[in-house]
Amino acid sequence: MPRLGSFQKRIGYDFRKPEILTLALTHPSVGHEKGEAVANNQRLEFLGDAVLQLVISAALYKEFPRRHEGAMSKARARLVNREGLAERARDIRLGTQLILSRGEEKSGGRDRDSALADAYEALVGAVYLDGGYTKVRRFVLDQFETVLHGIEAGEFVGNPKGELQEMLQSKTNVSPEYRVLDATGPDHDRTFVCAVRHESRELARGEGKSKKLAESAAAAAAIKVLRRPRKPKRRKVAKAKRG
Repeated sequence: MPRLGSFQKRIGYDFRKPEILTLALTHPSVGHEKGEAVANNQRLEFLGDAVLQLVISAALYKEFPRRHEGAMSKARARLVNREGLAERARDIRLGTQLILSRGEEKSGGRDRDSALADAYEALVGAVYLDGGYTKVRRFVLDQFETVLHGIEAGEFVGNPKGELQEMLQSKTNVSPEYRVLDATGPDHDRTFVCAVRHESRELARGEGKSKKLAESAAAAAAIKVLRRPRKPKRRKVAKAKRG
């Protein structure tokens, strides 16, 4: 049985009913291995999927009042697809907490995108059942903060670091460099500040709850800077000297 105390500190939410969290972490393979009915996270996954759709939809609707339905639907789909949810799960090291069968464990279930994405949806469903909409909304928005900031003018940047790499390599073969500038807070709740540099010039900075998130935030910020229209230089008009 995983230690849930440190995990709850890491995700920033303390369950009033820890058994709901345990259920969210229980993979269906446990029942299959035992050959008997064992409660698993599939029902919570169903609930969490609906909650995620609502919270993310509301966030996009609020942040992008001029974007049409199609653009917001596309952004939402890329935010909550399997790969996106698996990435959020890895950010909080959810895989280390999963309750798996021995066979699923041996076959790499702790780092499989499908298992992580399903468990992440179940976790969201569990937070909703335990704390209600206000708590789960705060939880989801905290988790998706960096990728939500990666949306610029309705265009979703699913991989800020890859996007920045492509932008820069269209002009030069030099890759961007990332450097952690600061790390604050206790071990279970660290905040990292990262800078991204290119050809000895700092492009932008970002922060996040892990080095990876901080780097992604810095890359997203750099993309915004590079896409910003440059102001035309004013021409200096020579003044005629009075003779």
